[in-house]
Amino acid sequence: MLRKAPQYDLEKRTFHFAKDVIAFVGSLPRTLSNIEIARRLVRAASSVGANYIEANESLGKKDFLMRIRISRKESKESRYWLELATCDERSKATQEELVRESTELMKMFGAILRNSTRAT
Repeated sequence: MLRKAPQYDLEKRTFHFAKDVIAFVGSLPRTLSNIEIARRLVRAASSVGANYIEANESLGKKDFLMRIRISRKESKESRYWLELATCDERSKATQEELVRESTELMKMFGAILRNSTRAT
């Protein structure tokens, strides 16, 4: 499920992040709040990679920057929902790892934005 070695292909990394989140959601206790959190979490986590792929196929710099901003925003939102999810002790380490990964993705997209806007 979770990858130990760092991945440098951001498309693959965001894909694995979404898959890991989906697996994590499957391990959550079925409470009313977790059901709603899970829906939003899966939506945000899968949107990170989808928008990054669209950024790579962008129609221009403005479109690229907008998609990267959305990826960063969805990474941040994923972190929020991950922190809100209530899980048992067995899933706590996975939850913490996914929070770390969403934070790293958020920082990477922020760096892409800074470097891309600096070049203009």
